[in-house]
Amino acid sequence: MEETKETFTYTYSAKEQEEIKKIRDKYAPPTKEETTLERLRRLDRSATRGASVVSTVVGTVSALIFGVGMSCAMVPGWEEYFIPGIAAGIVGIIGVIAAYPIYARMAKRKREKLSPEILRLSEELMK
Repeated sequence: MEETKETFTYTYSAKEQEEIKKIRDKYAPPTKEETTLERLRRLDRSATRGASVVSTVVGTVSALIFGVGMSCAMVPGWEEYFIPGIAAGIVGIIGVIAAYPIYARMAKRKREKLSPEILRLSEELMK
């Protein structure tokens, strides 16, 4: 009686290995510390992120209010909604116009708050 060892081996291709590594990295706990450059990039992105979200929401809601006002003012047979439609349209226009100044003010405040840390990190990296 002769014993045979049957084994099965399979090697993944480089492309499959890379895909497996990416999937594994998504679920693995972070092991490396944040580098100075990564922290600088993260702080730079965070300077405008909140302002972008708020101004986008304000602009979108205001545009919808403007659209409702236009609809109320222009539909024949809805004469009783003409004046409230004009008022809603004006409120919507004011909101759309205010979206950019809201963004600029919020971004400026956040940049002023983050500037000492960003300047310190950039000086550290430039040495």
